[in-house]
Amino acid sequence: MASSPLPALPQVGIGTDTHAFEEGRELWCGGLLWPGETGLAGHSDADVVAHAACNALFSAAGLGDLGAHFGTGRPEWAGASGVTLLTEAARIVREAGFVIGNVAVQVVGVRPRIGKRREEAQKVLSEAVGAPVTVSGATTDGLGFPGREEGLTAVATALVVRAQAY
Repeated sequence: MASSPLPALPQVGIGTDTHAFEEGRELWCGGLLWPGETGLAGHSDADVVAHAACNALFSAAGLGDLGAHFGTGRPEWAGASGVTLLTEAARIVREAGFVIGNVAVQVVGVRPRIGKRREEAQKVLSEAVGAPVTVSGATTDGLGFPGREEGLTAVATALVVRAQAY
């Protein structure tokens, strides 16, 4: 009797991203422009939420990280929006033979207040990924650089499954 192959198991990845605030830049966070807020320093728009989600997707699929795909040595990605990078990351993951289950991202910092625009961010990011993306926020009670309002960090998890499992 021939044995049947085991079904593909879900693969989970973790991603992080951190950027310092920089005067004179627009703040892009969660795929959204936050008028009146100080922006983040970076090669692209420095959207920590989108970047952490990219890193989580690449990690889950075993495809490297944000720097390997969109790093500072790649001038064509200079100034790119986080949503553009996330859309491309999802395409790369799918092209490698994976189905994306979901992505969850938590932003760590005092501002902006993610809860005020959570649904809007989740919609934009979910459209970019082609799968559910949830966003939450946390503070550090004044501790560390996010607590001192020097910048933002984001931590993400992503779940993918090899496409042949479907």
